Amino acid sequence: MKENSTHYAMDEVVFDQLKREVIGELEKKLPPYLKYHSVDHTAGVLTDAILIANEEGVSESELFKIKIAALLHDTGFMFTYQNHEEASCAYAKVILPKFHISPEDIGHICEIIMATKIPQSPKDQCGNILADADLAYLGTEDFSTISSLLFAELKYFNPLLELKAWNEIQIKFLKQHQYFTQYCITHKTSNKKTHLERLMGGL
Repeated sequence: MKENSTHYAMDEVVFDQLKREVIGELEKKLPPYLKYHSVDHTAGVLTDAILIANEEGVSESELFKIKIAALLHDTGFMFTYQNHEEASCAYAKVILPKFHISPEDIGHICEIIMATKIPQSPKDQCGNILADADLAYLGTEDFSTISSLLFAELKYFNPLLELKAWNEIQIKFLKQHQYFTQYCITHKTSNKKTHLERLMGGL
């Protein structure tokens, strides 16, 4: 037990150091037009991932990798908008060895990151957790506020995108989306359904 506690404490130190470096990089290098994929989004996904992981009862070693994947999952936006998940994995493979993360764990962390790629296709419970954390807002009271940030971001690339078309995109996405973890299925599905019905009623 003492050995496990010591190992966990070391993981926490490593993660805190990594978090400081990554958040610092994101603050400097994320383009200002990323209204949705911002540092706040990364922080929110990290918080949700920890909550879901704890509710799902994962091991400490799995939680460590989930936290790293959540922290890094959108770092690819520093380099590219398209295929940013792959760019995030490439960044992970550069930065994580400096923190003595094993090649095996880096491979798994990249697999967890790739679970956020739309359409989501997680390979294991760790991937399920990050996939759900990334889209947790779909089933929260903050849906309208957060979706408006994504709308603003998309309008940067397509200034002609109108609200009606955006709402149609959201309706299609909400109809197709599913949560993977029991926690999100139980606690977020009802809110998500309410948002869908509201959007459909507005067309």
